[in-house]
Amino acid sequence: MFALYLKMKNFHWHITGRHFRDYHLLLDEQADQLFAMTDDDRRTSTQDWREHDSFDQRYLPPSSLKDNNEEFAAPKDMLNELRADHQHLTRALRAAHETCEEHNDTATASLIEVRIDPSEQRNVVPR
Repeated sequence: MFALYLKMKNFHWHITGRHFRDYHLLLDEQADQLFAMTDDDRRTSTQDWREHDSFDQRYLPPSSLKDNNEEFAAPKDMLNELRADHQHLTRALRAAHETCEEHNDTATASLIEVRIDPSEQRNVVPR
């Protein structure tokens, strides 16, 4: 979720074109929503804390999210990429929710539930 936040902020600052203002504001708003959720996610991330974890192991975990390293990306391409990323996040949230239910972890399942609807709503970005 935090990796997607960073990607959205990057696109937010680099989007161009005739719809710049609308897209700039949209991406800022959606990135702020993601960031607000990351602080609450400490519950799930602290479940498996180990004393020997290094900073990068703890706070910079590998992400399935792919960065866009192109010199230039058209706004349409940025939005399509983010749409796919949000769909991926929604699938991951649903899978995590199923795992919580299998292990009777109601508290974490509830935390995930309140993230699924907003994640699905962020899937609907302008085409």
